[in-house]
Amino acid sequence: MTASAPTITLKGNPLPLAGALPQVGQNAPNAELVNNDLAPVQLESFRGKVLVLSSVPSLDTPICDMETRRFNQEAEKLGERVQIITISMDLPFAQKRWCGAAGIERVLTLSDYRAADFGTKYGVLIPAIRLLARAVFVVDAAGVIRYVQLVPEVGQEPEYGPILQAVKALL
Repeated sequence: MTASAPTITLKGNPLPLAGALPQVGQNAPNAELVNNDLAPVQLESFRGKVLVLSSVPSLDTPICDMETRRFNQEAEKLGERVQIITISMDLPFAQKRWCGAAGIERVLTLSDYRAADFGTKYGVLIPAIRLLARAVFVVDAAGVIRYVQLVPEVGQEPEYGPILQAVKALL
């Protein structure tokens, strides 16, 4: 029996997602993304660190901007054992420009623009607009998903408290 694909909303309008979200206790799927210098990056290369994988529609929107800035502030407090990664369909050039303008130093931005590998494997691709839904996955150092939050409305920020609690429980 397979789980049905979830639906989120954008300004109240329903948007189905492609695939199913991975569940707590499952191994985190590997995905190939692209860094700001156009080099491929495998998510599994971060094994050994606690990961916060934050998918957002676009860094050039107010909520994504606020969310990524907030995670950048939190990363300072969490230390080197934690890697926070913001993933979007934005082109790597746009991500690099945005990070420079926003002073983002602790959050790594990776792009899923090439093949939507992350969006498909993590069930957060919005096929109708080819963007990623707002979601957060916390992955332990062994590569197991320990927390999942799919934000039901694109225009809302995630609930940070439970995310940070899940991360701290792994340190």
